[in-house]
Amino acid sequence: MLYLAEVKREKRVLGSSKAELKLLACQRSENSWSAVQGDESVPAPDDSNYMAGILVMVELSGNRQVQRHSEAGMQLVKILQNFSRFQEKSKTQEDEIEQWKQSLTYQSQELNRRELEMEARQEQLQQMEEDFERLEQQRQEIETDRQDVDRLRSEFERKSQELEGAWAQLQGQMSQLKEQQVQFNQVSQASVLDDAKAQEIQELLNRLSGAIAPTEAVREQLNLSFDLLSQRQHVIEQHGQSLEQQRTSAQQTQTDLDQRVQEFEMRWQEWQQAQTHLENLKCELSARQKALELKQEYAQALVTQLQKQDSLHQQFCYLAETSDRVKIGTKVDREALEKMSLEVLETVVRDLEGDLEKVSRFVNSQEEELTLQQDTINEVSQQIQGASEYDRLRIESELADEQDRYKMLNETLVGQRRNLQERRDVLKQHQLVLNKRRGNTTGNEQGQDIDIAPVLNQLDVLRQELAEAIRQAQAQVQVLQQELDQTQGAVDQQQGEQESRWQEVKRWERELLEQKASTGELWGRVNAYQESLQLMQESASGLREKLDAIAQMMAQFQEASDFQLQAIAEMRQTIMSLSENRTPEFVA
Repeated sequence: MLYLAEVKREKRVLGSSKAELKLLACQRSENSWSAVQGDESVPAPDDSNYMAGILVMVELSGNRQVQRHSEAGMQLVKILQNFSRFQEKSKTQEDEIEQWKQSLTYQSQELNRRELEMEARQEQLQQMEEDFERLEQQRQEIETDRQDVDRLRSEFERKSQELEGAWAQLQGQMSQLKEQQVQFNQVSQASVLDDAKAQEIQELLNRLSGAIAPTEAVREQLNLSFDLLSQRQHVIEQHGQSLEQQRTSAQQTQTDLDQRVQEFEMRWQEWQQAQTHLENLKCELSARQKALELKQEYAQALVTQLQKQDSLHQQFCYLAETSDRVKIGTKVDREALEKMSLEVLETVVRDLEGDLEKVSRFVNSQEEELTLQQDTINEVSQQIQGASEYDRLRIESELADEQDRYKMLNETLVGQRRNLQERRDVLKQHQLVLNKRRGNTTGNEQGQDIDIAPVLNQLDVLRQELAEAIRQAQAQVQVLQQELDQTQGAVDQQQGEQESRWQEVKRWERELLEQKASTGELWGRVNAYQESLQLMQESASGLREKLDAIAQMMAQFQEASDFQLQAIAEMRQTIMSLSENRTPEFVA
């Protein structure tokens, strides 16, 4: 097991001090350590020569013997680094967890809102279902009442038929009575009516009175039916009021839906207009990117041309350096050199050689630095090809800085190269005079030297013009880059706003679809409710018409019954008068 320990040494009077390892912490896992309780120490191994107070890592066996040991500095640094990374990772995870919590809280609130809306709709649907159940129950009661009325009507029709039969029988009997009355009138002179005939007539009258159908029970049932129908009509009117309320609510909901549809259409038009503006911005961004690329290519072509001119300048300088017949406009007073003593001339030549060597080393070091700077520019240019949009802007800025460094270094080297070449030309002329005075003449002294100073001056003019063109092109590139960044920022902002608008439009669309569905369902229930009430009203109206017809027929039958009873009473009175006027002879 691995432990963190501190080296302790006990000083002795004689001999060296004895070292011990005080255990401080124990490793439980890869990233878990726990403190060692108490003051526990183990003897240090013989091969340890640690100073007192040094922290070491020791690995102990099961019998508390040191197996391996080493200084704890680097391992502590690694542990601290791992702990730091673990803390950063934990912080990142805590941030993610906090974001998840916020997202879950928002989703929970949204779910609660949806649940409340669903509960409200469910309560509304339940209320409507209860209303429909009550309507269905009332419809069934009206249907039952209608069946009762039909039954009463059938019974009344049966009674009416019986009454019609009795009335026909009564008509026949009345005809017989009239015939008998005529006979009685014919024999009225004798004023006699035997008891048998009178008894027979009384029996006929009794039978006729018993044949009159009673209408009181039918009238009572008819009145009850009218009362029930009035109650049902009152209930229908109440449901009609409820239907009007529901229709008003449905119309208000439809009005709200129409307003939301108009608002949705306005938002949709706004989104389309913003999308058109965004597409225009994207086209403008593409055009600016193309213009920037063309301007960068133009600037790069100018830089390449400047590099070629620098290379040509270097080739001319190299030609002046390697050729004895080519010089760069440097004039030396040879007469003064020839008059100068040989020792002084040699000293001057050595001084010139030393200065030339120093300047040459400095220029070579600057040339190497310029080459390295060009390599750096090439590397950064290659990184732009596969970089993302964000990294591309950063790398382009870095490339511009590197190109500025290259430009400054190159401009510095131009004068240094001219100075080096002039020093070489001066040294070469001094060497020629020195060799001549020493008697070492060569054929290179013959002929006229070629002065390339005008060419180099022309190259300098062209280089300055190119440098100015490059500066202007780079300034234009910078302006285009700023405009491109502004346009890119506007596009990113507009695109983010468009995404938010699109989410809002989708949310409105979902809510509108849900509201359309609920409104359609509400109108469907209102229409079904209206159709049911209309059927119930038609049924009640039909029942009322039938009951009115039955009541009218009852009145007619009641009138006929009253007339029949009155006729029977008159006939009884006539028979009684005839019976009272009989003579004794007739009786005998």
